Amino acid sequence: MKRLLGYIRPYLMRMSAGFFIKFMGALMDLLIPWMLSKIIDDVIPTGEVPNILLWGGLMVVASGVVYAFNVIPNRMAAHVARDITEEVRMDLYEKTSSLSCNQVDRLTIPSLISRITSDTYNVHRMLNMMQRLGVRAPILLVGGLIVTMAMEPRLGAVLLAMMPLMGLTIWLISRKGIPMYIETQKRVDQMVQTVRENIVGIRIIKALSKGSYERKRFDGVNAALSRQETKAGVTMATTNPMMNLFLNFGLVFVILLGAFLVNSGITKIGKIIAFQSYFTIILTAVISLSRMFVILSKGTASADRIAEVLDLPEELTPILDNEKREEQADADEFVAFDHVSFSYLGQQDNLSDISFTLKKGETLGIIGSTGSGKSTLVNLLMRLYDVSDGQVRIDGVDVRRIPDEKLHRMFGVVFQSDVLFADTIRENIDFGRKLTMRQIEDAARQAQAEEFILDREDSFESQLAIRGSNLSGGQRQRLLIARALAGQPDILILDDSSSALDYKTDASLRQAIRENHQKTTSIIIAQRISSVMQADHILVLENGREIGYGTHDQLMENCAVYQEIAGSQLGDGKLHTPGKKEVKQ
Repeated sequence: MKRLLGYIRPYLMRMSAGFFIKFMGALMDLLIPWMLSKIIDDVIPTGEVPNILLWGGLMVVASGVVYAFNVIPNRMAAHVARDITEEVRMDLYEKTSSLSCNQVDRLTIPSLISRITSDTYNVHRMLNMMQRLGVRAPILLVGGLIVTMAMEPRLGAVLLAMMPLMGLTIWLISRKGIPMYIETQKRVDQMVQTVRENIVGIRIIKALSKGSYERKRFDGVNAALSRQETKAGVTMATTNPMMNLFLNFGLVFVILLGAFLVNSGITKIGKIIAFQSYFTIILTAVISLSRMFVILSKGTASADRIAEVLDLPEELTPILDNEKREEQADADEFVAFDHVSFSYLGQQDNLSDISFTLKKGETLGIIGSTGSGKSTLVNLLMRLYDVSDGQVRIDGVDVRRIPDEKLHRMFGVVFQSDVLFADTIRENIDFGRKLTMRQIEDAARQAQAEEFILDREDSFESQLAIRGSNLSGGQRQRLLIARALAGQPDILILDDSSSALDYKTDASLRQAIRENHQKTTSIIIAQRISSVMQADHILVLENGREIGYGTHDQLMENCAVYQEIAGSQLGDGKLHTPGKKEVKQ
């Protein structure tokens, strides 16, 4: 909640103006019952029609002022709440985009989505209602009590006696309700996660006829959310009936005591009527306050969840240059892993003691079973995670010393599960880098994507569906590779990016990369031996450990696992590279 105050501070002047108008409107609202009492007790008995019309006219004017002084600040409150929420949502989005992968893993993507959407909505609603009711309701409550005490202290004391009970009730219920709303938002996170999984996996769910199973799974999550919302809602909903109970008891005493006072000639009937009006005003104010506390409970819980993200420290900040530098092991090295170990959970290493070096323009092929650490290795190279031990260097500099923007501009990358956006083919390749059309066309040609792009009706301006669902698997992979090549990267990473390509297209792709990107250092993660056998170096991983490193021929002689993979894929007749070595990739 403290973090939210920083966003409110620039709008204090606008909010203060709205509060002042609300304050004046509330005072006018309190004036109307007094004027009614005055007319009934003092003006009407005189029988002077002009005087009656004058006071009636004043009541009409006061009513108009009350209306205007409610509408104007309400509109101002809506604008302020909108502007603050827009800033919060934008900062939250930017912060989410800058989180380290480790932080995203801890918070989870569904939780981040619900914080940007439902939590910011709760904050918006809280800001809006606090401005609309935060001044008016307390002024009507306190002012109503003051006026009634001034008009008839004995009747006002009855209502005043109810206030401590109502205040204690609201405090106890709110204290219990806020943790419930925090738990409710966690349930929302779980539902978002389930929906996200179902939408992403809709094709496999239909293909395996698992619709009923997923409906049951969603029903379980939805029911858990409904139960939690009901529990929180019922707890907070007790506020209104409790307030009504206290005030209705007070009203009964007011009417009984008022009847006795009127009958005794101590007070007048106009005051009793005014008291009933003030009672209605006070009751409305108390109900508004109870509503406000419900909204405040939700908004506070959501504000704390938003602040949790905004206050996260930058985990992957560059190391300052004035700190001690490690000596560069090899003046010719461009990419180097120096005894690197890494663990996602900090318990058991996912990579253990990995060391290799690449010169500029060389190609490294990485092969191994699922879960062997292939993708983890390139994540460390791009500094999506920090190493647990050892060092990763690019051009002799520890990647932790390189600013993120400069580091990531060095790479062209296709991840194993990469994304195409609902935009044109040209924009998907350009990706906001303002590339020329020549660069985009060259990249598409090298990625073997040009032919199918030109066959489409609008060519490069053809619109793609979300995640490129109107393309085949091979077409998607070729567009992703074109995106990676278009920026002329220093380091090209292809993480199992040709699995959907036929052997001929795969071979043509590798040939195009060798011919057009000779100065690019390439790292190719693949399941096919044919995709890496021409690489300058091949790294074989198993359970996060290096079990083989060398050329194809070297590994065929001394790495049993590599021999087994090669034998199963290539057969005995193609187990060695051709006598004439091809140009380095």
